[in-house]
Amino acid sequence: MSADKVIVSGYLAHCPLGGYAWQVLHYLTGLRQLGFEPYFYEDTGTVRDCFAAGTGIKTDDPRSGAEFARDFLSQYGFHNHWMVWDALREQTYGPPGISRNALLAEARIVINLAGVTRLPPVSGQRRIFVDLDPAFTQIRAAGGDRAWREILSEYDLHCTLGENIGAATCRVPAAGFAWHATRQPVALELWQPQAAGAGAPFTTVGRWDEQRREVHFEGEVYSWRKRVEWMRFLELPQRCGQRFVLAMDAATIPEDLQLLQRHGWEVRDPLALSSDPFAYREFIRGSKGEFTVAKDLNVRLATGWFSDRSACYLAAARPVVTQDTGFGSVLPSGAGLFAFKTVDEAVAAIAAISADYDSHARAARQIAERFFAAERVLGDLLRLL
Repeated sequence: MSADKVIVSGYLAHCPLGGYAWQVLHYLTGLRQLGFEPYFYEDTGTVRDCFAAGTGIKTDDPRSGAEFARDFLSQYGFHNHWMVWDALREQTYGPPGISRNALLAEARIVINLAGVTRLPPVSGQRRIFVDLDPAFTQIRAAGGDRAWREILSEYDLHCTLGENIGAATCRVPAAGFAWHATRQPVALELWQPQAAGAGAPFTTVGRWDEQRREVHFEGEVYSWRKRVEWMRFLELPQRCGQRFVLAMDAATIPEDLQLLQRHGWEVRDPLALSSDPFAYREFIRGSKGEFTVAKDLNVRLATGWFSDRSACYLAAARPVVTQDTGFGSVLPSGAGLFAFKTVDEAVAAIAAISADYDSHARAARQIAERFFAAERVLGDLLRLL
């Protein structure tokens, strides 16, 4: 008896970077471990704007992203289990002998990460929407965004990385949908721990300043910009006596880059790092741990969001110190993982890790094994259907 086909649709071909590559691979690997036949599928029918692999130049042609996905996924046994459709040119990229229509029709389950791809309806197919941007998604839907509500209505199950959404402590509206908490699956075998080198820094990877996505809710404005939060913790390197390396595009705002450097932050080009998924992984594995902040809206609305990148740090036995979004309601904090609200709390967390590093490294890996193991996370997800 053949295994059920499952489509995982993400943002990899649109934005061919290390973080998106590992995100998709973790889903595919976990589903394969559970006995399914998973396929990666993405198209440009809804979102035309893509970024060229290696350069980050905006384009409407997903070819380089498709090739990036092919090259990466093929190394893990998925060389015949991926497809990218260029809707503008009606061009399909994928292995020979598999048609787009057949793949979409034969899949028993669809897991759509963030809804970048909109798939045609198929009778009997079960569909899961995974919200990667909690608060933004729900407030947009509650605000009457008709197109967004139509997309959400095409799914049988609505899941979110905002683990507190729906709880009495979280003000984010459900917008008429029943939201179920899920979290980021991580294929732990892909992140085998290694010893941290002497003088290894605390690091993170990401965007410095994303604008144009402010959220208005109950008379207040909530920012999508992490820059706002980073500015609150500028003094951290000087207070900790540790190295901190940010792989972030702060150079797009020269005065911000200079400000960071004056306060002791080392800044690297994130595109050069993230263009290669394996360089991205080695950057994480070569770190002492992660120090990072969260988006303003996740902090102030206490969504319970936790980064898939941070989950990778934990899997690599790298302790994580991250801004409090309310995730302490489901994840343990204080050994291997620390939530902070103030500079003093961040300093204390860094000091605790440095004082007993090996214990915190082991605790980090144990958290990943308990809460983020791909087969466990995806097994729980599919049982909700």
